[in-house]
Amino acid sequence: MNKWSLGIDVGGTFTDIVLTDGAGALHTTKTPSTKDQSDGVLNGIGKIAEQVGETAESLLSDCGIVVHGTTVATNALLEYRGAKVGLLTTDGFRDELEFRRS
Repeated sequence: MNKWSLGIDVGGTFTDIVLTDGAGALHTTKTPSTKDQSDGVLNGIGKIAEQVGETAESLLSDCGIVVHGTTVATNALLEYRGAKVGLLTTDGFRDELEFRRS
C-alpha cells in the first residue's frame, strides 16, 4: 500500500509542495522557483522528505499519487505573455476558436 500523496504547484516565485499520509496528516513546504522549474520541484521534494524523516527516493517510491500544477503557465495565458502563435483549423472544427479563450 502506498504511504504518501504528493501535490506540487510551480509558481513564478515559489514552488509549493503538499504531502499527506494515509492517516490524513498534512505537511507543506515552499522553495524558490528557478529558471529551470525542475530544480524547485526536486528541492521541494527533498525538503519535505526531510521533514518526515525520509529520503526523496524513499518518499517517491512510496507515493501513490503525484498531482502537479503550474501557475506559471496559467499566468502566462492570463497575462498574454509567451510566444506568438497562430491556429489553423479544418472546416467543421470552429469550436477550437472558442476554446482558445479558456
